[in-house]
Amino acid sequence: MTERRETGRPRRKPAGAQGKPGSKPAPKGRSPSPRGPAAEPDWSEGERIAKYLARAGVASRREVERMIEEGKISVDGKKLTSPAFKVTGRELIRVGRRTISAPDATRLWRYHKPSGLIATNSDPEGRRTIFDELPRSLPRVVTVGRLDLTTEGLLLLTNDGELARTLELPSSGLERTYRVRAKGTVTPQKIEELASGITVEGVKYQPITAILDREMGANTWLTVTLSEGKKREVRRALEAVNLIVNRLIRVSYGPFELADLKPGMVDEVPPDLVQQAIGHLHSSTGSPAPTSRSAPVGGSRTGSGRARPDPRKGPKSASKPTSKAPAKPGSRSKGGKRSKADEEWTTQPMRPSPKSHLGTKPPSGKLSGSRKRNKPR
Repeated sequence: MTERRETGRPRRKPAGAQGKPGSKPAPKGRSPSPRGPAAEPDWSEGERIAKYLARAGVASRREVERMIEEGKISVDGKKLTSPAFKVTGRELIRVGRRTISAPDATRLWRYHKPSGLIATNSDPEGRRTIFDELPRSLPRVVTVGRLDLTTEGLLLLTNDGELARTLELPSSGLERTYRVRAKGTVTPQKIEELASGITVEGVKYQPITAILDREMGANTWLTVTLSEGKKREVRRALEAVNLIVNRLIRVSYGPFELADLKPGMVDEVPPDLVQQAIGHLHSSTGSPAPTSRSAPVGGSRTGSGRARPDPRKGPKSASKPTSKAPAKPGSRSKGGKRSKADEEWTTQPMRPSPKSHLGTKPPSGKLSGSRKRNKPR
């Protein structure tokens, strides 16, 4: 028989046996680390850094992710290289040289945006923005969506960037309602065309509900309700059915209404009403707001913190009945009647008086130095 051979296997050294002569002994107190994949961090607590900073009002989530790629955000002294990172609020978070504190309780405001203001932080053309006109007592806020330059009405403000993003998405199911004044003739066929969904220049709009309120000469007032809120959706959709919008006022956004809020004014929605209205859409709305901040903010267009009366309205009369709708600021009337019946829907902003008038004297009644007459003594 042929002798069978087996491959030799290394024998295990008995306990306490020494190694080969000349080999370095293993240091005491250290156990050999097992080789294998690195342990993943525990992500059971906290929230993603982008969402956390958005709630803190730093920027939107996409903007935060861009800032992380640029190396502008650090946590506990280490720069982040990926947005896949969670924080609990106990860390030291810096954006550039600024230390970020924990997000405040979620708050929401109603703002009556006047016509002629841009709903953005800054405008390259140097036009006035809503943030130039908001009261200085407000914290840093972001807008829930936007309104065009000439669009008026309700604009929601919040200190929670994540809440703003949630309310903007069509998946929230929040409807936007507008009062529209358009030039053209409204027919049942046009209303049905809007209700069935319309496509304009390759952009498909979801069904739009339009209700004819009344006709005033060449203009028509309608109530338009939509659920998407795409860029210039109302104007483009109505223009596609030969209705040219010449005035657009947003009167409600979901459960929040413009009501009797005057142009340029800001009013905070109580936390309990916010929770009741949209608590099912955003979890952070359940946290109560500080008691010192729960009072509504009386807004002023100039940001001084107090409302400024319009000098063109004249003194208010206490004996005058208030059953009628308020007249347009600055509108001229003949015989106590409004010149236009449709101005009951007006929301023109209260413009401040100019700083100086040519040809008038200073308040002191004395001529200024540049206008003194040279008389011989």
